[in-house]
Amino acid sequence: MTPCYEPHSADPGESRVAPPGHSSKTGPGRIPDGGHMVNDPLSPPGPHAAHGETTGPSVAGLLRPHGRDFAAVVVLRVIGAVAGLAPLLAVVELGRALLSPGPVDRGHVWTVVLAGAAGLLVRLLFTAASSGVGHLLDGRVQLAFRRQLAARLGRVPIGWFSHRRTGELAKVVGDDVSAVHPVIAHTPGELVSAFVVPLVSLAYLVTIDWRLTLITLIPMLLAVALVPLLMTPARQREQTEFDAAMGRISHSVVEFVQGISVVKAFGGAGRAHREFRTAADAFVDTFHRWVRGVSGVAAGMQTALSPPFVLLVVLIGGATLITTGRLAPADLLPFLLLGLGLTAPVAALGHGFDDLRTARAAVGRIRDVLAVPPLPEPARPVAPRGHRVELCDVWFGYEGGREVLRGIDLVLEPGTVTAVVGPSGSGKSTLVKLLPRFFDPTRGSIRLGGVDLRELGSRELYRNVSFVFQDVRLLRASVADNIALAAPHADRDAVVRAARRAQIHERVLELPRGYDTVIGEEAGLSGGEAQRIAIARALLADAPVLVLDEATSFADPRTEQAVRRALATPAGDRTVLVIAHRLETVADADTVVMLADGAIVERGRPAELLARNGRFAAFWRSHRSAVADETQADDDAPRGDEPR
Repeated sequence: MTPCYEPHSADPGESRVAPPGHSSKTGPGRIPDGGHMVNDPLSPPGPHAAHGETTGPSVAGLLRPHGRDFAAVVVLRVIGAVAGLAPLLAVVELGRALLSPGPVDRGHVWTVVLAGAAGLLVRLLFTAASSGVGHLLDGRVQLAFRRQLAARLGRVPIGWFSHRRTGELAKVVGDDVSAVHPVIAHTPGELVSAFVVPLVSLAYLVTIDWRLTLITLIPMLLAVALVPLLMTPARQREQTEFDAAMGRISHSVVEFVQGISVVKAFGGAGRAHREFRTAADAFVDTFHRWVRGVSGVAAGMQTALSPPFVLLVVLIGGATLITTGRLAPADLLPFLLLGLGLTAPVAALGHGFDDLRTARAAVGRIRDVLAVPPLPEPARPVAPRGHRVELCDVWFGYEGGREVLRGIDLVLEPGTVTAVVGPSGSGKSTLVKLLPRFFDPTRGSIRLGGVDLRELGSRELYRNVSFVFQDVRLLRASVADNIALAAPHADRDAVVRAARRAQIHERVLELPRGYDTVIGEEAGLSGGEAQRIAIARALLADAPVLVLDEATSFADPRTEQAVRRALATPAGDRTVLVIAHRLETVADADTVVMLADGAIVERGRPAELLARNGRFAAFWRSHRSAVADETQADDDAPRGDEPR
């Protein structure tokens, strides 16, 4: 196989940068050795969509696995609701029996009383069962949603997160998942009951007098007629604006709290408070618009369904029929009792539709996150043949932006250390993040052991590639668990050896419970200590390819030198790619690659590049000058009791 770049095959001082319209050897998204197309996560879906779907499941699809439990909740609730009519019907029958002329049938009276009591007991049992099953179902659904979200967020390109606000994403995983609770545990049964109970009641009332039945329906019809006003496009738009305002204020709170130390240190508290107040004021304005939009309709529905209004309508209608001789006085009683009973389930419709609308919007946002295309997995993973790394005409650009890397050709040989240097914004961090496949190239390919990274399964990739970046995130777990994250079956001795090599063992012993100390709960670590924990993790993983992005930026020079020795000592054939800022790291490298504006402008051994007196030499001199200035400043600083 012909490599993309060999040092002896071209002038090391030159880089092959293809023009934007250039067609690479492999073509966008193609695999040179695998023979089939693999989707790029930032591109439209193609033939590999089965492994990188770009459309999320529908709401029905998300809830379909729980269909039987939903049906059980609804059936139990309906039985309980219908049984709840028994006490009302018993009172009606008792009234009619006691008010009718002639002697009272005691047997009939006790039968009616027992039937009413039995109905009440059935209602309590079945309503409790419905509530219990509904809440258990709600727990399972929320757990399933959060697991799906965690699984998807664990597979999406890291670049996707840089375009999303932390507060809005937290709202999806937290608030939006919780918003499905009423719809699962309460709303289905309540909505069904809102239709079933009135139908059963009306069927009974029609047998008594159909005319007064129609009059009794007037309050419900008025309330139902107002429901569509809550579902208009204007109300939907106000709800969307309300949700967006909630997301913005959540993000502003997170941003304000996380950056409070920097804000105070640089005197920006006033501006930060203004930004938070602006978000809060915008939320209040949006909330007021939402309330003004629904308050009139909600008040109308509550008035129509209120007991005084229902009684007034039934009494006016009943009195009219009684005075005209078309209704017996005793027959007015069931309408007064059941008429009031009709309104309670219908009143739940307003809350039910509101819960449905809120849950529908929440599930829609959950679906949007689940629809984010993950980095695709190969249909037939291929094992690498060795751990030689080749970057072949690699181009990369973030979503909607310019190309950050342009035509990168680079070979990392086993047993060598390659240092990447360059000015800020030259693409160094982006380059090293391509090796652990945080992103896929927009064009070209990256090979490990002759196999394109997109043809390696994730497990195989991370068995071969380990990485430590400047921004270290430790889990809220024990120190030992954090170090053993990539090797969960490692014993304590192996964890301690890795910590010793990373120069963090002594600090760990100072913690309250040593290696069992939970980070973030029992103790906190500085930035440099967190980096050394991450380095210990990488050493324990012992992957043949190691990627370091300013991994010792917070360490003092002596600690950094010890860590560098630890990284190099056992790795006779380890491939190391490191972003270097300190001259010692650059001097120890086998190869130095100089980046500028996303392209390689120089490469070679440090001594050769210095002798060439090009960009790297200028970079070296500027850093030497900066270090000398810092040293002079330290020497000139007053010490002890020296006069200031």
